[in-house]
Amino acid sequence: MTFVALAGAVVLISVVFTGVIRRIALRYAIVDAPIGGRKLHTQPTPLLGGLAIYAACTVSIVLYYLLSPDSWIAITDAHVHGKHLFGILLGGGILVLGGMLDDIYSLRPRYQILAPIFAAIVVISFGIGVDVITNPFGGVIRLDQWNILLFWWNDLPRFVTVWADLITFMWLMGMMYTTKLLDGLDGLVSGITVIGAVIISLVSIVFFVNMPTAVLSLIIAGAFAGFLIMNFHPAKIFLGEAGSTLAGYMLGVIAIISGAKFATLLLILGIPILDVAWVLARRVIVEKRSPFVGDRKHLHFRLLDAGFSHRSAVLALYFFSASFGIAGLFLQSAEKLMALGVVVALMVVCGFLLYRRQQSA
Repeated sequence: MTFVALAGAVVLISVVFTGVIRRIALRYAIVDAPIGGRKLHTQPTPLLGGLAIYAACTVSIVLYYLLSPDSWIAITDAHVHGKHLFGILLGGGILVLGGMLDDIYSLRPRYQILAPIFAAIVVISFGIGVDVITNPFGGVIRLDQWNILLFWWNDLPRFVTVWADLITFMWLMGMMYTTKLLDGLDGLVSGITVIGAVIISLVSIVFFVNMPTAVLSLIIAGAFAGFLIMNFHPAKIFLGEAGSTLAGYMLGVIAIISGAKFATLLLILGIPILDVAWVLARRVIVEKRSPFVGDRKHLHFRLLDAGFSHRSAVLALYFFSASFGIAGLFLQSAEKLMALGVVVALMVVCGFLLYRRQQSA
């Protein structure tokens, strides 16, 4: 009941912030105009949704930390200390600031990428990283064996843990760009983020008794759920650049601090990740153009072209994410690897069926 009350309170906080930010965006005309072939909305729609979500997360985390600081100390190896929370919020703040600048000024891709890069570096510098990865065939793979001394601070050495930091950086960048490029239908990214955060919270509560990760995951789920109320089709406010990257950033971070639950999150985001990888490869290798120039060839657009309604396409993708995520709760490492193979096969079959349906239409 405590977790339910916490999630409910965060949802209410998020609804309030979303309403306020929506008014501000409308007042200052920070909107997404329905111009271009990829736009599905018919009216100018406020942006800056990421700011509302970030504000809801920040207020909720700070209040919870102040009211019950001892509850952040986990009884497992995945500790969440005050410095980690500060690093998460600082990195998120950088991401949101960069995203807001893009929402207002429509930055070029080479400038858009700066905020995600700095956000990932900040998270790593505050001690959040992947030291160990579970080997699906038994044992673990350690990533903390190669250290490079940078400097001494307060009589303590400061290192770069090369493989751990590199994989953490690549993981966070991959998650941020997955949700960024997935953001094409109303409520799609925010809803899948809620699903992902809830499942990671369940993993933390049921299997690892890791209360700090469970609390942080529920706060993230509640913040995106409150926003989803106004973001589901027809959307009254959009995530914007800040919100679409913040979703992947938060999911990537909680997957790390919950004990490197990469496989679980990969199952949840498996279809979107494969879709993004395929689209980027096609743009670069086949079409010989920039991977950052959008088109209507993502899976969610193909579902619309195949006859799905806006809502049914989103709900179908919700269903697949939730189904594979829930399955991941009960699978061991090797079984999760097999499940990822099923995701790949399903993606291939879906692509083939959608292609055949479009050809026969």
